[in-house]
Amino acid sequence: MNSLRNLRLLELQASPFLSLSLYFQTPRPPTTTTTTTTPQLVTLFSFSFAHFHYTKSIFKDRARSQSRTNRSMSLGGMDYPDPKRKNNFVGKILLAATLTALCIIMLKQSPSFNTPSMFSLHESGVTHVLVTGGAGYIGSHAAFRLLKDSYRVTIVDNLSRGNLGAIKVLQELFPEPGRLQFIYADLGDAKSVNKIFSENAFDAVMHFAAVAYVGESTLDPLKYYHNITSNTLVVLESMAAHGVKTLIYSSTCATYGEPEKMPITEETPQVPINPYGKAKKMAEDIILDFSKNSDMAVMVLRYFNVIGSDPEGRLGEAPRPELREHGRISGACFDAARGIIPGLKVRGTDYKTSDGTCIRDYIDVTDLVDAHVKALQHAQPRKVGIYNVGTGKGSSVKEFVEACKKATGVDIKVDFLPRRPGDYAEVYSDPSKILRELNWTAQHTNLQESLQVAWRWQKSHRDGYGTPLVMYS
Repeated sequence: MNSLRNLRLLELQASPFLSLSLYFQTPRPPTTTTTTTTPQLVTLFSFSFAHFHYTKSIFKDRARSQSRTNRSMSLGGMDYPDPKRKNNFVGKILLAATLTALCIIMLKQSPSFNTPSMFSLHESGVTHVLVTGGAGYIGSHAAFRLLKDSYRVTIVDNLSRGNLGAIKVLQELFPEPGRLQFIYADLGDAKSVNKIFSENAFDAVMHFAAVAYVGESTLDPLKYYHNITSNTLVVLESMAAHGVKTLIYSSTCATYGEPEKMPITEETPQVPINPYGKAKKMAEDIILDFSKNSDMAVMVLRYFNVIGSDPEGRLGEAPRPELREHGRISGACFDAARGIIPGLKVRGTDYKTSDGTCIRDYIDVTDLVDAHVKALQHAQPRKVGIYNVGTGKGSSVKEFVEACKKATGVDIKVDFLPRRPGDYAEVYSDPSKILRELNWTAQHTNLQESLQVAWRWQKSHRDGYGTPLVMYS
């Protein structure tokens, strides 16, 4: 029994050094990905706590054993504790504390502990952009474009609507240290957001993160006001607190509601008719009110209906299955073409338009992210720019469906249903201001071609960002 206890004590005494050996020999995680916790520190303290609890269990085992064999000495009816037992217990506590302190000292002397992250430092000639919602459809394409243009990018996303697979694609394309990091966090958690800003040296923010389905917003409006309006306030407060001076805000044509006059200019009155548009307008109002007494550079981009995907097939749109009912019409068309759903449901055929269906301005995602980069390049302190981002051309839902049939080569079944709450008859942009001031104009304006590009990605990624079924060509 004594030899077994001595062996366990030897293991206990050696374990901290074995732990340190394993810790310092383990390769560091890739610098392209970080989270709001430090894995090395967690590992170290896991060993420390394991060491402490192991020590405690040995003390208990020995105490039980000694209670059977070495009871307190009894002299004349009086009990006296064994002084050797007490000293042995205190000695082991001191040993555990000493070894834990040694672990901490060795960690602090490690070069990786003292070297600041490249993302925490401002670097001359490098612009560090925080992309909120960067795991989503539009945000991932924007992050990709920024990385191609040699920006440093931090993506923050809670993955409630985004795809971790998109992050993986970006990491594989840009593996160099200091280029890309991903932080899993919820913008509704003000403490987490403030911590992110305190630990990173951001030069600008592109704020995409938002729930963005008109139909869903009418069913669950509070979610939209929290997610869009409240979270934008949290981001803005952290920017102000940490001196981040440039904001590119992702807004929407839904803030205009159903204007009496087409096309829509930036001066068109904003009268949103659904919670999604209302929440976005509230967020815009907060930003604009704050900017009046700030030297922040602000660009607000109100864009229209987004379609398409990366022309080289690296990124695409992969909505969660439970959200398909609320998703974009392009996603519904592709689902019908792939047989995931029996057909396409067109809601509303009695609008005051040429064929009775809604008219929308469809903007290719490649053009959209180009507008964001142009906005970032032209942003100026103490100035606010508001721009519509569209093609200036409207297409009806029936026209869209016909283009989708040609793009997919599938004769999609179409069911015509009553209107969906919150929809409006006709919306298309006047993009002359963004052309005049930012020298931007849409390049991918052929509806069928944009849908063909997106369809190729859909066919080769039937499980979204799972393993591609075929090579993209």
